Amino acid sequence: MRKHSVGFSRRKKTVIGCGLFLLAITGWGFQEDLFQVAKNLDIFATVYKEVNINYVDEINSTKLIKRGLDAMMESLDPYTEFVPESEIEDYKLHYISTQYGGIGAGVYNRNKKVIISQLFEGYPAQKADVRVGDEVLKINDVDLNGKTSDEVSALLKGAKGGVVKLLVKRENVAQPIVKNLLREEIKQPNVPYHGMLKSGIGYIKLDKFLENSAQEVQDALLDLKKNNPKGIVLDLRYNGGGILQEAVKIVNFFVPKGVEVVAQKGKVKEKNNIYYTQNAPIETELPLVVLVNGRSASASEIVAGALQDLDRAVIVGQRSYGKGLVQQTFSMPYNSLVKITISKYYVPSGRCIQAIDYTHRKEDGTVVKVADSLIHEFKTKDGRSVYDGSGIYPDVAVKQELPANITRALVNKMLIFNYANNYRNTHNQLSPPNDFSLSDADYTDFVKYLSGKDYSYSTQTERLLTDLKIIADREKQMGEIKNEYEALKTKLAASKKNDLVQHQAEIKKVLESELVTRYYYEKGRIENSFKFDKELEAATQVIQNKPELASILKGEGNHKVIGKPIAALAAKTPGTDDEEH
Repeated sequence: MRKHSVGFSRRKKTVIGCGLFLLAITGWGFQEDLFQVAKNLDIFATVYKEVNINYVDEINSTKLIKRGLDAMMESLDPYTEFVPESEIEDYKLHYISTQYGGIGAGVYNRNKKVIISQLFEGYPAQKADVRVGDEVLKINDVDLNGKTSDEVSALLKGAKGGVVKLLVKRENVAQPIVKNLLREEIKQPNVPYHGMLKSGIGYIKLDKFLENSAQEVQDALLDLKKNNPKGIVLDLRYNGGGILQEAVKIVNFFVPKGVEVVAQKGKVKEKNNIYYTQNAPIETELPLVVLVNGRSASASEIVAGALQDLDRAVIVGQRSYGKGLVQQTFSMPYNSLVKITISKYYVPSGRCIQAIDYTHRKEDGTVVKVADSLIHEFKTKDGRSVYDGSGIYPDVAVKQELPANITRALVNKMLIFNYANNYRNTHNQLSPPNDFSLSDADYTDFVKYLSGKDYSYSTQTERLLTDLKIIADREKQMGEIKNEYEALKTKLAASKKNDLVQHQAEIKKVLESELVTRYYYEKGRIENSFKFDKELEAATQVIQNKPELASILKGEGNHKVIGKPIAALAAKTPGTDDEEH
């Protein structure tokens, strides 16, 4: 026993000795980190002081420091940012809540003019017949000439009940118009629209995951269930995300209590967390389709990814953005804050959908996507293959068609926007959104409106032709190909002249959408879009074809693998014996 005790005593001493050595090493490392932090902060402060004192011209010290902080954050990722006190309110509107005191209108600056760009139905500006396209000359007798967008926004927003006097100039109206408004509490909904489609399917459009978004989805879902829908479409296209917890609640509406939705893992272990559904679901049986596209990000990808991994919903559309990073805000001195990426999130299969590798940049600082060779395979609840590192791939892919050059030019040069304003000022009413179609006579009128206006654009073919001429001149070969070059140039010019006819259907669609918003606002625009919406059409077909829907969710045939990368996988499914850790 004594020998055993001695042996144990020596072993204990050895362990204690090793522990003290490791503690000393750790303590030294911690002190070294502190020294490096103090050293670099001292260098930063000293450089700033010397620049501030000695620079040849006067400098704005606040802007200089802000730019330095921004550069530091940008070297990490686009989501880590410093927010000074002056930008706190805008930050809250963007990331937390969309409630504020205002008149319910959006504005933009163009050619040094402040133009009403959007109206929210039911709020002061719309009720007072302020119109999209009106130029705002003054706000509360303050001349807007030279004012920035932020300065204009500050004049419009304020305490509920405050008076806002607008002086606006309207196209084809001789004298400026005075509008006296009272600010109201403006609340832009997370769910701008829900309703029953003609197919008997319920539709919910979710724009963002800010405060109360889950409650709004719940209210919409319960309202739709009163109509005994054949299925539900949850539209997350162009939804850039928001609050993670709201995403978890929304998933919970469709899956049982106690199911893992998303895991959060980072360097600081105390901040790691697994989020489970907490409540009884609302609807676990109805067919469910989630619409996504390349602008669906973050919380949208949590919802889509979790419902895909749990084999509860069919995902339709295009591959999502691929943002698998989680941010947390920390209060800073002088009422400022910093938002820092603290972890990555992992949907139920275990995959992280982050598509950009911000840590391993190229030598020039540019970022790269996660290589196909580094992407891993994971399994959904029922065994379908899904992959990390590349966003959420749809179960049913719908190709997104790019608009024609002529359409982009008409939109970018504000010609469709301005025509819609003129139309609204000369037509008191419009057919309901579901029934409205732009007539051939109206399109002819639009073409006449374009006469004499600049909507020129260059196609990629024209740019290549220009490059060809430059190279041919340089190589002294232009003389040999001049006739062919001139013939091709003439054909391209003739083709462009025909663009208004060739792309009439597409241009009409954009015109209809713009016109409908002048009379029926956001709700009308959404309803009008249904007849052109290919992703929604595909979602409807999936719900109506029950055998196909079941086949997708069970992973039968071509549905066994979702979004496999082109290159061979570098690692097998996590959990296999030869996986590296």
